[in-house]
Amino acid sequence: MLQPAPAGLTAAGAEPSPDLQIRPAATAVTAFVGRTLKGPIDEPVPIGSFAQYVQVFGGIWQPSPLSYAVEQYFENGGQQAIIVRVASAGQPPTLDLPAGDQLLVLSGLHPGSREYLRASVDYDGIQAGDDTLFNLVIQRVRAPGSELVEQQEIFRRLSLSPASTRHAEAVLAGSKLVRIGGPLPSQRPDLTLGDGAHALVGYVACNADGDDGAVLSDYDLIGSETLRRGLFALERGPAFNFLCLPPLARDRDVGLSALVVAARYCRQRHALLLVDPPQSWRDAGQALEDLPNWAFHSPDALMFFPRIAASDRLRGRTDVFASGGAAAGLMARADAAGPHWWVTDPAELPLRSTLLPAHEVTATQRRRFAQHGVNVFRYEALRGDTELSARTLGGGLSAGGEVRSLTARRLLLWIKASLEQGTRWVSQCHNEPSIRAQACAQVLAFLEGVASAGAFRSAGLGDERFVLCDERLNGPLDIASGEFHLLYGISTQQTGRFETWLMTHRAGGSLVRSVSVNRLATSGQQVQLEIETAILRGLTR
Repeated sequence: MLQPAPAGLTAAGAEPSPDLQIRPAATAVTAFVGRTLKGPIDEPVPIGSFAQYVQVFGGIWQPSPLSYAVEQYFENGGQQAIIVRVASAGQPPTLDLPAGDQLLVLSGLHPGSREYLRASVDYDGIQAGDDTLFNLVIQRVRAPGSELVEQQEIFRRLSLSPASTRHAEAVLAGSKLVRIGGPLPSQRPDLTLGDGAHALVGYVACNADGDDGAVLSDYDLIGSETLRRGLFALERGPAFNFLCLPPLARDRDVGLSALVVAARYCRQRHALLLVDPPQSWRDAGQALEDLPNWAFHSPDALMFFPRIAASDRLRGRTDVFASGGAAAGLMARADAAGPHWWVTDPAELPLRSTLLPAHEVTATQRRRFAQHGVNVFRYEALRGDTELSARTLGGGLSAGGEVRSLTARRLLLWIKASLEQGTRWVSQCHNEPSIRAQACAQVLAFLEGVASAGAFRSAGLGDERFVLCDERLNGPLDIASGEFHLLYGISTQQTGRFETWLMTHRAGGSLVRSVSVNRLATSGQQVQLEIETAILRGLTR
C-alpha cells in the first residue's frame, strides 16, 4: 500500500528546504503482467480495487491466471496494483460504416472477443451543402446492445480528403479506441440512423471478428525493452515494489528465461519478483525432494509455499491456484499492521479466511523450506519465530542477513528507491558545491528520520549511516559529463552489516550501485572516507 511518512522522517538537523524534502517511496505496490480478458495492450494501468480491474480488464476469465491472482491479491490485503495486459496473436474487432456503396472500415486497438465497440456518424454543425465533412462518435460498451458506455471519443469535422487538416486517418491516429482499418471510400460515411421513428442517435456495432489470441509464451511475457512491451511496458508506469508473473496458463508455469529477465529488471527498479511454486510440487514432500535441483535462486525474488485453495466463482468450486497474488496481498497487509512496516514480518501473518494453504506443512518441513529460502503460508498468526522469518530466494539459513532476510532486503530497497526518486532534481542543476551540500543534507535528513524510527543498528554515535557528496566523487570529468555522484551507507537492525551505495544522476536517468568502501574511515560525526579504487573506476560488486 502507499505508506505515509513514518514518524521522524521530517526530523530536524541538516534539513533541506520543504520543497526538496524526500518523500518516502511506496512499499507494497504490486505489478501484474499477463493475459486478461480485455483492456489496453502493453500499457501499465494503476488500479486500487478488484472492481476497478473488472471495469478495465473484464474480470475473472478461465484462460487468465492473472485475473485470479489479482482477485486474491485484493482479498488478502492488497491496496494498489499496476496491470500490464499482454496478448499473443490476438485480433481486435472491426467496424463497417456504410459510405454509399462502399465502406469506411475501422479497426479496434485492443484485441479480444470481449472488446465491444460501436460507432455513430452525424453531420451536426456542418454547413448545408458541404458533403465532405462528418462527425464520428466511437464508444466502448460493456456488452452488445448495452447502454453502459465505458469509454467514448468524439471527433468533429473529419474529412476523407488527404489535403484536409482534419484528415480522418491522421486524426484517428490519436484515438485510444480505433484506427482506419482499410482503404478510404470515395465519399464520406452515411448518416447513422437510429432504430425506430423516435430514435435520436443510431449506432453501428462492431463485427464479431475480435479474437483473444493464443496462450502466452515466456517471450510474450518478456516482451521488448526497446519497444517497451511485455514486462518492460512497466517503464512507462509508476514505481512498484513487487512484480508478479502469474502462470502462463492453468497448466503451464512461467519458464526460467522469463524469471531470470524479470529478476534482473526488478533489481533495476528496486523491486522484488514473486515466484510461484511449480505445479509439480504437489505436496511438501515432493517440493523438498525437488528443491535441491531447482535452478532459480535470486536475492531479488521470493516465494511462498504451498499454492493456495480458493473459490473459483466461474466454476462454482474450490480450486488450487498459484500463490503470488496472495503473497503480495500478505505483504501489503504486513505493511499496514503497524506504524513502521519493517517491524511486522509477513511470515508471521496468516492468509485471510477466504484463502487457505493447499497442503499442510509440518514444523520440521518449514525449517527445511527455510534452508532453501522458501517461505511457508500459515493457518494462524505466529509471532517471534526469528529462525523462520520471511526470506528471499537468494539463500537459506546460511546466507547473510542482507540476502536472507526479506524484511532487511525490502528496507534497503525502500531506502534506495526513496533516495533516488527524492534527489532526481539534481540532474536539472549545475553540479556545484551548494547543490551538492543541499543534496547531502537532504539525504542525511531522510536517513536521520529512518534512524529515529528504529530501523538502523546503533553501533555508536553516527556510526549507522553516512553521506558523502563532494569533489572526491564529483571531479571535473564527472561535472563535464553531466554526472552527479552521491555516496551513502547504512547499517540496519536486520542485517547488522554496513551497506554502501553510489547513486549517480544524469539527464538521461539515474543509477544506484552497490559498492565497497573503507568502513574503518566512516565513523564519527565528520565522515572521512578513503574511496577504494573500485569506486573511482566505476566498478561495483
